[in-house]
Parts: sequence; C-alpha cells; structure tokens
Amino acid sequence: MISSLFAGVSGLRANANAMAVIGDNIANVNTTSFKTNRASFANILSQSLSGSSSNDIGRGVQFWGTSSLWTQGSVENTSSPTDLAINGRGFFMVKDQIGNAFYTRAGSFKFDKEGNLVNPDGLKVQGYAITSNGTLGSVADICIPTGSVPPSPTDKMSLTVNLNADADPLIPDAYSTTVTVYDSLGSPVPVTMDFTCTAANVWEWSASVAASDGTVAPPAAPYHIAFDSNGMLDPANCDPPGANPFIDITLLNGADPLHIEWAYLNSLGNSDGTITGYASPSTTTFLSQNGFPPGILQSTSVDEQGYVTGVFSNGQLKPLYQIVLADFPSYQGLSALGKNLYAESRSSGEAMLGTAGNGRLGGISPNGLEMSNVDLASEFVKMITTQRAFQANSRVITTSDEILADLISIKR
Repeated sequence: MISSLFAGVSGLRANANAMAVIGDNIANVNTTSFKTNRASFANILSQSLSGSSSNDIGRGVQFWGTSSLWTQGSVENTSSPTDLAINGRGFFMVKDQIGNAFYTRAGSFKFDKEGNLVNPDGLKVQGYAITSNGTLGSVADICIPTGSVPPSPTDKMSLTVNLNADADPLIPDAYSTTVTVYDSLGSPVPVTMDFTCTAANVWEWSASVAASDGTVAPPAAPYHIAFDSNGMLDPANCDPPGANPFIDITLLNGADPLHIEWAYLNSLGNSDGTITGYASPSTTTFLSQNGFPPGILQSTSVDEQGYVTGVFSNGQLKPLYQIVLADFPSYQGLSALGKNLYAESRSSGEAMLGTAGNGRLGGISPNGLEMSNVDLASEFVKMITTQRAFQANSRVITTSDEILADLISIKR
C-alpha cells in the first residue's frame, strides 16, 4: 500500500506540471508567434525479482517533458510597414551588439535612431545587402542610409513619337518635342528634338539645348530617319544605319559631358516600335530617360520576397536589402530563450540561410504579425481532464490511507 501512495504522489506531481503547461499556453494566447506547448507523460515500472515482465508493477507516472506544436498561426493585419509575418517555414535572424545570432518568428520590427531595423529588444534584423549591380551581397545588419542619394546622369533615352506620313516636304512640315535629361550634378537639362520632313517618309532630326545650358555636338549634323511603306522605322536608311544614334552635350555648369543613346532599335537591330510614321498628326505619347536628380529617403517598404526598398524624393525606388530567413532540420531541437527568441543547438541542426520563397522557406506578409496558435477550446478541455486526473490521484492517496488505517485497526 505504501507504493500506491507514491504512485498517487507521482500523478499529482505530473498533472501539476501539465496544468502549468496549460496555464502557460493560455497566458500566451495573445503573444506574437507563440507556439503551443504540449505536456507528455511516461509510466514508471518496477521490475520484479523473478525477472518476469508479467509480474512488473507500475510505480506511477513521470512528467516526460514538453513539445511545441509548430503549426502556422493566423496573420493579423497591422498599419506598420515594418510588421512582418512569415507564411510557412522559416525564422527571422537577429543579432545582438556582439554578433550573437538568434532566431524569431515575431516580426514586430521598427527603425531605431541610427536607421537599424530592430526588434523591441534592440536586436538587429539581418538581411542580404544589395550591391550596386543588383545582386545579393553578404549578410549584414539592415540599416537604412540617411542623407541624399547621389544623382545619376542620363545615358539613354526613348521617345514614343508618331511623325505624320501626310506631311508635305515642300513646306516643309516640322515637329518638335522636348525631353528633360539630367547631368552628373543632378541638374535638369531640357533637350529639344526637332523633326523636319524632307521627303516622303523621310525626316531630318536634330537635338539642341538652351545656350545657357551648353551645346550639342556636332551642331549641324544632317541626321535622318526613314520609314517603310507600313509606317515602321527603316533602320537601314536611318543615320547611323542599323544602330541607335548618340547625342553629345557639352555643359557650361561644370558637369561631365553627356553621351546619350537615343534608343529606337532593339538588340537585333530592328525597330522597337517607339518611332512610327503613320498618317495621323505628329504627336508624342511617351518620354523616358534613365537619369535622376539627387533625392532624400522619404519612406521604406517591404514586399513579399523580403526586399527592403527605399522610396526617395526624386521618385526612385531603390532596393537596399533582402531579409534573411533561416530554416532548421528540426524545430523541436531549438533552444527557447524567452522573448520570442530561439537559438541553434545540436538537436536542431545548423541554420540554413536563404530568402523568402526559395526552397522550403515561406513568404513574407508585410503589414502583418503572426498570432499565437493556441486553441483556447482545446486548452480548456485539457484543463478539465488534467483537473480530473489530479483529483483522481488525490483519491488514490486518500483511499490508500484509509486501507492502511483499516490494516492498523486489525491489531485492535
């Protein structure tokens, strides 16, 4: 009977621990990205001296530990562009001041006074820095630069223009349009493109800038463009034949000279369709060039692939970083550190870094936070069964005590 008392005590102890797990789950029902923990039990056996397993008697139960349920939590929409949720596998990677790496699914981030993207504890979010040629660089702290972004001079432009096929070369008919380009200092330079009909389906063109801005070289080149019977550009009869022309501008403000390609042919040397010669009034429908003035960072945004993009006052959208996501062979082996943080361990395996949507990694939901996956209905049911198990084990103890009392009373 003494052994039954200790079996009951072990049941009380195990179910008390299980109730602590349930209480922890319920307490974290509103914790961002919290994962439900589940209590596990194991029986305890006492082997008989005879060595026969049929005579083994149980000695109660032991609390076997907890395991996390790594199911996806619902995504709560927020108004902050730096609130991020992961749809699928993966963790955000954050580092402390001395470079120790931690992992979290709680994407409640913000920018600190130094421009670093950090979590509420100041740990810095990691991302791949995007190089000047658009490729991914090394993993670094996501830090948004302050100050102005330098200007970029124009070296390519495109005009979507129709030149009237009914123009009279004897008048002669003329048409002008202006495109604004930018020099190496970021100053705007209006370039006027003049077109004059010199023959059927043939137009002479020239470029000019204001005398206060500079000069176009050569100043009097007789460049021509010609069209075929379908109103499409005829590259063989254009100047230069079968190639895009260049416009050279010498500036008076000390900026570098501009060498601008007027792109109207594709990579195969055929018309790209931007310059046409149809029988309708000459008109310009679209102008584009690749230069821009200096700008100041106004805001940032994050897309579903984790690209952190700067929005500048000059209208430029510049990708700055791509957020790093980490995956592990075993999520159950991760070391829970509190504050929604996990650390790599021998049981979890080594972190495998990547980007959103690649391999097994999930996507990123901007303006959202992953909610806890705690199911309150399930927890309340577990609470009831755990409470009943605790009561039943207490009855084992009281019943064993009564039997012992009856045994002692036999002597009387």
